[in-house]
Amino acid sequence: MSTDRYARHLALAGFGPAEQARLRAATALVIGAGGLGSPVLLYLAAAGIGRLVVSDFDTVDVTNLQRQVLFNAADVGRPKAEAAAAHLRELNPETAVSVVDRRLLGDELLAAVAAADVVLDCCDNFGTRFALNLACVQARKPLVSGAAIRFEGQLAVFRLDRPGEACYRCLWQEEAEELESCRGNGVLGPVPGVIGSLMAVEALKIASGCAPSADGKLVLYDAIGNDWRQLKLERDPACAACGTDASEQ
Repeated sequence: MSTDRYARHLALAGFGPAEQARLRAATALVIGAGGLGSPVLLYLAAAGIGRLVVSDFDTVDVTNLQRQVLFNAADVGRPKAEAAAAHLRELNPETAVSVVDRRLLGDELLAAVAAADVVLDCCDNFGTRFALNLACVQARKPLVSGAAIRFEGQLAVFRLDRPGEACYRCLWQEEAEELESCRGNGVLGPVPGVIGSLMAVEALKIASGCAPSADGKLVLYDAIGNDWRQLKLERDPACAACGTDASEQ
């Protein structure tokens, strides 16, 4: 491991060789390599995380290039996970990158989550989000979740590796409407970058242990007024994923 490469980490109070070594030994599972996944993957690789597992079954489209900064024009038509891995390996050869170019489901999803130290939800549909959350609850893994649409973004950290913490389904119910898409509603290019960068910050704190994670709250961002709000997250005792009777449902 090159200490020069990570010199600005090592200059931080609380981020010494031990923290960088923990980061080097960590695995992050990133579900989605789009607008949120792009900054997440770039920053985690650049920071020297040991292994990245990139899961995405889509291909790069020209409309992605306005915000998905991991890709360039030459990537149009390529599988996103494959193109992402190529760029990340070039950015930092010290980070091992694994590609999953299909939708992770069932036992395969649970196994991927169980093998990770931190999981990042960068996807764009409730079905995947609920399945990923449930796998994190079952495997007791921390989940960093983000979303962005129009001029708005949100971020939450669910420390499912700790007892009594709220999960994603405590916040949203399966009966909720489908997530709004960028295709129909648009999104200002840097907004996913803002949220994705914050997701990377939280993942780095969790993986390295350099600082406490910002769990227990939902952070809301409004780009129009450059406004930030925080809402406290409360665990739902009746939650179908993590509640008292969840194992019986």
